[in-house]
Amino acid sequence: MLSIDPAQQTERENYKFLIGSIIPRPIAFVTTLSKDGVVNGAPFSYFNIVSANPPLISLSIQRLEGNQKDTARNILASKEFVVHIVDEQNVGQVNETAATLPPDRSEVELAKLTPIESLKVAVPGVKEAKIRMECVVEHTLELGDLDSPSCDLIIGKIVQFHIDSDIYEKGRIDPRGLAAVSRLAGHDYAEIGEVFSINRPK
Repeated sequence: MLSIDPAQQTERENYKFLIGSIIPRPIAFVTTLSKDGVVNGAPFSYFNIVSANPPLISLSIQRLEGNQKDTARNILASKEFVVHIVDEQNVGQVNETAATLPPDRSEVELAKLTPIESLKVAVPGVKEAKIRMECVVEHTLELGDLDSPSCDLIIGKIVQFHIDSDIYEKGRIDPRGLAAVSRLAGHDYAEIGEVFSINRPK
């Protein structure tokens, strides 16, 4: 087995190691609202659950040469955002939102996604997602060098769930009906695939 010291590798080498080994990763499609009212949308695979009580999720948004992305800048300004689960039906449109656009252009509009009003936050969601979560900021943290942060870590508290009634019964979500996709490395994604069960020890 190889032993690799991350301090002896480039940032790119560490990035490739991480995204190739920590798989599959859930994908959050995140909508935010700019101060000028533009609906921004972008996918992120550095995303997961933090807590169920209260319901918290984490979102890590990498900076580009030290510059914040529109999503992070909008979240920090408004303290609100909407997270959507990416699935087999909407992944093509979500992928289009990864295009680099100026802040005054909407990726949601570019991908022909349908904005839908939220109940508890000002940020709209998109209709094409089977699950969306309205969030408010719980905590934020700049990570990386003190003089040049490389990442914005955002902890969001979910204040409203929305789910397609066809995939939700007796408090449980049908994973096949949701058909969530996950991120691998490079241009690769994965579907749910085979599902198996193992009893937990008492």
